[in-house]
Amino acid sequence: MCGIVGLISPDIESNLPLALHNISHRGPDSKGMFVYEKLGLGHARLAIQDLSEKGSQPMMSSCGNYCLIFNGEIYNHLEIRARLESKYSFKSHSDTETLLYGYKEYGSKILQLLNGIFAFAIFDKQKKELFIARDPFGVKPLYYYADADLFWFSSEIKSILPLPIEYTIDPEALVNYLTFLYSPGEKTPFKKVLKLLPGHCMTVPLNDHQQFALQSYYEIPFQGKRSNKTEQELIDKLEKKLLKAVDRQLLSDVPVGFFLSGGLDSSAIVAMAKKLHPKKKFNCYTINTNDGADLEDGFVNDLQYARLVAQHLDVHLIEVPSTIDIVEDFDKMIYHLDEPQADPAPLNVLQICTQARKDGCVVLLGGTAGDDLFSGYRRHQALQIEHYLVYIPLFIRKAIRSLVMLLPPKNALFRRARKLTQYIHLSQEQRLVGYFSWLDQSIVNQLFAPAHRPVCSQFNPLQLFMDYLKKIPKEKELLNKMLYLEMKFFLTDHNLNYTDKMSMATGVEVRVPFLDKELLEFSCTIPVDLKLKGVTTKYILKKVMEKYLPHEVIYRPKSGFGAPVRQWIKEDMQSYIDNYLSEQSITNRGLFSFEAVQQLIKDNASGKIDASYTIWSLLSIESWMRQFYDVIPNKNP
Repeated sequence: MCGIVGLISPDIESNLPLALHNISHRGPDSKGMFVYEKLGLGHARLAIQDLSEKGSQPMMSSCGNYCLIFNGEIYNHLEIRARLESKYSFKSHSDTETLLYGYKEYGSKILQLLNGIFAFAIFDKQKKELFIARDPFGVKPLYYYADADLFWFSSEIKSILPLPIEYTIDPEALVNYLTFLYSPGEKTPFKKVLKLLPGHCMTVPLNDHQQFALQSYYEIPFQGKRSNKTEQELIDKLEKKLLKAVDRQLLSDVPVGFFLSGGLDSSAIVAMAKKLHPKKKFNCYTINTNDGADLEDGFVNDLQYARLVAQHLDVHLIEVPSTIDIVEDFDKMIYHLDEPQADPAPLNVLQICTQARKDGCVVLLGGTAGDDLFSGYRRHQALQIEHYLVYIPLFIRKAIRSLVMLLPPKNALFRRARKLTQYIHLSQEQRLVGYFSWLDQSIVNQLFAPAHRPVCSQFNPLQLFMDYLKKIPKEKELLNKMLYLEMKFFLTDHNLNYTDKMSMATGVEVRVPFLDKELLEFSCTIPVDLKLKGVTTKYILKKVMEKYLPHEVIYRPKSGFGAPVRQWIKEDMQSYIDNYLSEQSITNRGLFSFEAVQQLIKDNASGKIDASYTIWSLLSIESWMRQFYDVIPNKNP
């Protein structure tokens, strides 16, 4: 796992070192650069496989024609290498070299063979062409920018900050952050800095970089096809796929540990590892918040379950004290996130990874994506009412919505009821995508300054979700449609982004066995009634785990790495609000309406509305603007 950056620039000799410096935290072991004419490739290395100099990057092919920079892990690289060894002489046992010669042999078709997490770029001197690709599920981030003078790509946005580019803010991206608490798809706060989408690659001509070509090479295979095997046969097959996925991802030349929250997903990954290595006492990490349930935010303390699993599986549980000082840590979190995401969970990831690094644990495996593959969120359970809504006349649905919206939002149960009925009056497809929205569009638009409202009101952030559903026309099951959207957006642009950014801030690689390519593709063939059986979420995964984990862990209420956001907003972060959302700050920034923001804060404090996460989002945007925009000289307004 590493950090990569590439530039096509007339000032390559001066610009490349500056850009690489800003992502040096991603690779504490070594740094390297390659320059050819106006092209520069930079790499910050976190050594995981083949710790010797032979695994260093940028890596050149023996013929001298290809140069590779690569961030990630190719879990099946030994299988690919076996195909190549009769033709190529390998000098290392790193997956980097396998990828390099795999590309030389197969060209872009190598992407179809890879099972791993990656963002990489290969330069072909003979063609004077750059080939860039991102893994199918977006585990590893990659951003890019192009104008007449410069082309840039990198693992993190902050590497572009020293460069002379067009730093225009995109109001539509800010609508995304306020609507979803993250930005789905390619948009970032900078209008011309875009994400290379998961499962996409691009070809960039060195001498005409604005004529780059984007291409999709992978689509999640929701094709309306279901396995006809029995329930027990599918349970057995899932177990085998899980074991194989974890086995692949234990490949490392440095110590490997685990996240262990006490929830089903992380516990399942540890259980599989212990099945494979029963005598090994793995290091597992959890957060100790030193408190009980956070009733206002709807979270339950996981620690008792983490301890139970650790004892049951005989692993070493390291309880990391939750020392979050939200006032002190907030800006640091936003800086490392690279984007103004509004979620406190990244701070827990940062604390765990910091401790793991101190312990010499450079690789951690976690349970991310279990909910997205097998149906683990409350909004999936909410789909059960769709069977009844189609028979309820529109006027009655509108009446139900009006009554539910009168419920006070202070109570977590009432908030969920309001969320459930927010889009009950719309079409089925609109209701489906509406579950991903945190705030109604009309409220979001009113938060913007009058100058930006026309643009924002014309932008429908939910349209992207609607458009993506057209990519899987053969899929008719509502639950699978929702899981597809989870994997495309909430998982990639929210969970995976903060997991990567916060772990790499400490020099730790996080792996996600649930996103093993074979496992994910198998999950697409599992009948939906084995994912969500009645109101039992992740039914088939729970059945697999019955012989590995205690019953009270498998069938416990769902929780997660929670934090008291509503308490922070109403109490601890008042000084932040007074500063970042002051009249002077908002007026000078020119993005939002001070009157609308103040009304939102007052209504939240009085309990009239539940807007704590929206206020958190506004704070995140202002923090991001101060750290990513205000520091730039000669920027566009």
